Amino acid sequence: MGWGEIVPALSEQNHVVRFGIFEADLQTGELRRNGSRVRLQEQPFQILTALLERPGGVVTRQELRERLWPADTFVDFDHSLNTAIRRLRDALGDNAENPRFVETVARRGYRFLVPINGEVAVAPTPHPVPAPRKSHWQWLLAGAAIPILCAVTVWHFQHAFFPRPSTISRRLTANAPELPVTDGVISPDGRYLAFADASGFYLRQIDSGETNALQLPPGFNAKPASWFPDGTHVLATWIAGPQEPPSIWEVSTIGGNPKKLRDEGTHPTVSPDGKQIAFLSGQSSNQIWVMDANGSNAHQVLDGGQYMLSRPAWGPDSHRLAYVRGKYTPAMFGVEGKLEILDLRGGKSTSLFTSPTILSTLAWAPDGRLIYSLFEPSPNQGDANLWELLIDSSSRARGAATRITSANGLAAYPSITADGKRLAYFRETIEPDVYVADVDASGTRITEPKRLTLDERADLPYAWTPDNKAVIFVSNRNGSYNIFKQRADQIEPEALVRGNDQMIVPRLDPNGVNVLYLVAPPIGTPASNVGYLIPPPVGSPSSKVRLMRSPLAGGPPQLVLEAEGINNQQCARSPSEVCVLSRLEPGRERLFRFDPAKGLGAEIPQAEVRSSDALDFNWTLSPDGKMLAMAKKEGIQKEPEIRLLSIDDGTVHTIPVPGYAGVSSLDWAADGRSLWVTTYFSNATKALLRIKTTGTSKVILNEAARPILLEGKMTLGWAIPSNDGKHLALWKANGSSNVWMLENF
Repeated sequence: MGWGEIVPALSEQNHVVRFGIFEADLQTGELRRNGSRVRLQEQPFQILTALLERPGGVVTRQELRERLWPADTFVDFDHSLNTAIRRLRDALGDNAENPRFVETVARRGYRFLVPINGEVAVAPTPHPVPAPRKSHWQWLLAGAAIPILCAVTVWHFQHAFFPRPSTISRRLTANAPELPVTDGVISPDGRYLAFADASGFYLRQIDSGETNALQLPPGFNAKPASWFPDGTHVLATWIAGPQEPPSIWEVSTIGGNPKKLRDEGTHPTVSPDGKQIAFLSGQSSNQIWVMDANGSNAHQVLDGGQYMLSRPAWGPDSHRLAYVRGKYTPAMFGVEGKLEILDLRGGKSTSLFTSPTILSTLAWAPDGRLIYSLFEPSPNQGDANLWELLIDSSSRARGAATRITSANGLAAYPSITADGKRLAYFRETIEPDVYVADVDASGTRITEPKRLTLDERADLPYAWTPDNKAVIFVSNRNGSYNIFKQRADQIEPEALVRGNDQMIVPRLDPNGVNVLYLVAPPIGTPASNVGYLIPPPVGSPSSKVRLMRSPLAGGPPQLVLEAEGINNQQCARSPSEVCVLSRLEPGRERLFRFDPAKGLGAEIPQAEVRSSDALDFNWTLSPDGKMLAMAKKEGIQKEPEIRLLSIDDGTVHTIPVPGYAGVSSLDWAADGRSLWVTTYFSNATKALLRIKTTGTSKVILNEAARPILLEGKMTLGWAIPSNDGKHLALWKANGSSNVWMLENF
């Protein structure tokens, strides 16, 4: 009798199979995770079905071959099966090295490890084998082993009758997408969750679910960041005005006025012993500071230089800080994200590992487990889950990392109780989509934006076709980022350029005949929710980016040029032949002319800016090719401005943008006399403006902000006008944000 015979047969009456947080409908071929559908191709689903029919038993590779491919089918069987298994594991959030669902049985096949429908598969009892006669020395060794065997027996007895409680996942908040939870942290005793949304600051009693608003002074919109060990005070940040820096406050949960601890600082966290507070400072959050719990003795402990630093996480000993050092993106996920530990006693930093998929959210459990979040591989590249890694007293990793969540969306911002038994974290879903709107004759009003792309992946617009009827955009719906076009009256897009490369920033050449686009090198990352190509650091093993062209009417792509650090490109419209690209180098960004047929041209020296962050500087080329509009994303203490640079004579005209903290994107309008500009406040409010070159502006669209990790609090990315100026393509990110909890994790 095999293991599969222990579990009732899967039949028409039992076609929905449940295992863990998943359920598979064998009739419809659908896989769901916590009720949400997971994309899974037909062959990986057939493999899953075969494994579910025999849980705990080995399904051989030959059996899978016969099931998936008829006898007369000629395929690279090994490669195709390996690919299908990998896709199944990706859908389940599984890992071949540390499997939770699908185990590889060497040289044989695969085994499904998890009980289905609550039934536990039990291995059959093997037939007894006669024991060989032992010699005298073997009996002596056996006698010496008795104490060890007794200890092992006691250990197994304890774990059999007193097993570790299973991990329980609970949802703590249930805010609608229109009112996302923006901040939240669990109390040291695990009884309360302090959280905030646009409506206020709340305390939720976790076990009873009772939620009460914390009474704060009028206008004091605090955001909880960390609890003090006494469980009655919370560290919070507050932004007093749209151009004011965030300040750090101590807020009592039992009444009393808030107490300011520091005028400038963000992402504060209290040490486990309650004596110190670590926080971020610097214009680009590139410094870690530490101060006493009362706000005194503030001093810098780490300067990240050109690197941005994540919110630090205190170690259990209260003298070490873990952090992520990242470059180019605020979310620390694109290129060269390093997880490091700083020992405050000697100032030494220890690097644990480098990953292009790590997020900037950390927590450190009392037992030494460091919690962090990683993006999933394709086809679930939009999801991120929490992992844990045991760190010893010398700041070294011990053992392999283990995944502790497996769900749709982004798992981030973890916080842990003092006993390490409860972990609260955010689960955010992000879906950037292309929207289209019509522009009135005055250019000051638009119709209600209508969603164009209807898939569940990232879609970002860059251009319109020459006839003004279709939007050209990139999408990762097939895994890597490919280029598509779609008319406003169509449901599905048409692929323009597809392949395994990461393609980004597609725009048209001056004649509208070819699509020009960038291809990221293997270690480069398209910052999908931001819209720029995040190139690897210059001087790395592969830091060159390819600029390609492909006929809009169809045909093979051709290389235009290859250079280090290219992150953006744009051409004017005929009769102009001007094309410009930007290259990111250490500490600066430079702009060059290029010819779509001949390659790289001369530098535009007046356009150089001091910048090491692809999100810190934006530019756009006017339709006639005579002027560059440029904006540097300013710090929150300086009024932003737009520079208009004449390419021919280098003269500069400045347009102030008063009342806002910064400019996140700008694109020339079709008339060449105004710009579509996305601005933001430091309190996360943002707007789409139409700004004339004379300096007058008009607010076109206001949007409520969402706590999106990848784009830095902005749901509206940019607006791309059609060539005739009558239509607008925008990207907007939909999603939700709530707090969940793991118990006994």
